[in-house]
Amino acid sequence: MKTSSFLLGCVLLCAGFAQAAEKPVIRIGARVFTEQTLLAEITSQYLRTKGYEVQVTGGLGSNLARSAHESGQLDMLWEYTGVSLVAYNHVTEKLDSEQSYARVKELDAKKGLVWLTPSKFSNTYALALPKNVADQYPQINTISELNTVLRKEAKTNNLVALDTEFANRSDGLDGMVKLYDMNLTRKNIRQMDAGLVYTALRNGQVFAGLVYTTDGRLNAFKLKLLEDDKHYFPDYTAAPVVRQAYLDAHPQLVEQLKPLAELFDDNTMRELNARVDVDHQSPSTVAADFLRQHPIN
Repeated sequence: MKTSSFLLGCVLLCAGFAQAAEKPVIRIGARVFTEQTLLAEITSQYLRTKGYEVQVTGGLGSNLARSAHESGQLDMLWEYTGVSLVAYNHVTEKLDSEQSYARVKELDAKKGLVWLTPSKFSNTYALALPKNVADQYPQINTISELNTVLRKEAKTNNLVALDTEFANRSDGLDGMVKLYDMNLTRKNIRQMDAGLVYTALRNGQVFAGLVYTTDGRLNAFKLKLLEDDKHYFPDYTAAPVVRQAYLDAHPQLVEQLKPLAELFDDNTMRELNARVDVDHQSPSTVAADFLRQHPIN
């Protein structure tokens, strides 16, 4: 009896190992900002319920994440159309959201990367006003109207805060100044870390600042987004992008990720980001709460 029990235990143990070994492993990367961390965490928790063993590598620089994805060190990234279009495929023509998605899907397919069903949010750039400025200048609703006021008043204390990366990119500040014919010089520009831009706006220390349209601090700090009326900023719709080789082995992932991607829109992402950046909740807690509130069969 003891021998039989021992053999049965071995059989069950081996069966357990075999079942664990059958779990497909998926390696997900995330860049070094809150939204990417959240998307990776939500996807990770969701796919574990679908029987995947998930490995997440976070805190990656943009170029490193892309390189790891193309080389096969990562299986999946949440990518933004504008990033792939401009930074990795060097497309400079102005395209709308549908055109951008179609173009990156075509170009990245040649590199072995497949764009799956996109989300409903675009985390693009925008200029925003702090509440005190918005209250004082209710006529400013677009970047052109901001430019009119800045030119008319021509005060050096009408500062515009920009993150350092945008301020020094050819497709960043220089292009915006040229398109809108803006009189922005070193006297009225302040370069700083992206997070400090929000602090400066919240404290009313600047006239306007560069923000991201799904950042949770927009609502929390009562910032007013300005319309990009000349359509300078690219579309940055987010979507899961998976290596073709991985999809060949696990084609079911296409349909599994579709309902998840469709849950995310601009307001949803702002609320999720705010829970981490403003309320200081952990990404894992926020992810778990979100999936409980949005069950996917």
